[in-house]
Amino acid sequence: MRIAFYAPLKAPTSPVPSGDRLIGRLLMMALREGGDTVDLASRFRSFDGSGDENRQARLQRTGEKLARRVARRYLRCRPSQRPDLWFTYHLYHKAPDWIGPSAARSLGIPYVVAEASLAPKQKDGPWRIGHDSVERTLADTDLAIGLNRDDEPCLRPALASSDRYVRLAPFLDRRPYVEAAEDRTAIRANLAGRFGLDAGDPWLLAVAMMRPGDKVESYGVLARSLSQLTDRPWRLLIAGDGEAAAEVREAFAGLAGRTVWLGRQGAADLAAIYAASDVFVWPAVKESPGMCFLEAQAAGVPVVGCDAGGVPDVVADGDTGFLPPHRDVAAFAGAVQNLLDDGSLRRRLGQAAFNRVAERHDVASAGRHLRQLLKGLVG
Repeated sequence: MRIAFYAPLKAPTSPVPSGDRLIGRLLMMALREGGDTVDLASRFRSFDGSGDENRQARLQRTGEKLARRVARRYLRCRPSQRPDLWFTYHLYHKAPDWIGPSAARSLGIPYVVAEASLAPKQKDGPWRIGHDSVERTLADTDLAIGLNRDDEPCLRPALASSDRYVRLAPFLDRRPYVEAAEDRTAIRANLAGRFGLDAGDPWLLAVAMMRPGDKVESYGVLARSLSQLTDRPWRLLIAGDGEAAAEVREAFAGLAGRTVWLGRQGAADLAAIYAASDVFVWPAVKESPGMCFLEAQAAGVPVVGCDAGGVPDVVADGDTGFLPPHRDVAAFAGAVQNLLDDGSLRRRLGQAAFNRVAERHDVASAGRHLRQLLKGLVG
């Protein structure tokens, strides 16, 4: 199949790293792994973060104009070179899809969405234009692929029929993490030398951008939790940066001697850092779907997260890590303590995590699943 791919919130080619960009790239990779040809149909960003209805109306007009242009471009191609299916990733009231539904109708091809969400409370709010667009889009969607269980209750009723909704397990390309895990001893020795770490102490790791809101709150929960464990030997490595970096550093002021700030890291370096660590720790306030947990587990590292959002979709509580209650500082500290105090438990959960990602969350298996889901819609 030939697939036209579009991500209205952030194009996979964006220079700005984020979880959204990562998942968009992974979906394109999975589709190609399944044997399909994927074309990025547009880089237009429909996002309005301020609730400005005038801006939303302008974005709508621009998007509709681009939809006609995209359709004309494809119609000028030979029939064999035209897309067989339109695939949009991540639309919601702040970033509706003004291009895909119209272009798909013009081309006479199925329209598919992955990780759509609908928030009824926005129906009469400042993002009313985007909400109404998402509602109309979902009503005409041929297939909605869910990556986060929290979206399903509102999403299913908006579809023409409930059988147009299917779940896809979150996934990643595990190869860089496997390679890093095989070289763990050398990587750990190198990091210990660079940052003055004791390789004999347990290393905790957090990986996240430093943005206001949920990320800063997650960092705050982590700092308060680890402050309860200062009677034990451990070091915390933090990989990330952003506009709220000063606020994050202030949260860890009381743990200054325990914390190593790695800054923003590239994908290859991050794989090595995961593999060198002993426990991945992230409270995940409103995290969806929790790609950092998949990355840690792919490197054979047990995790401590939370029992909310998309995290339970990728972490088996008690088997590959622990999921204490959301925002519960004491419970989070207790889960970390269990892993700090028991090296054999860390190794057992880490191996189970490594195996689980290989079996359920690899890009190759996702590609096969997507191929099965989509081929029935075409011809």
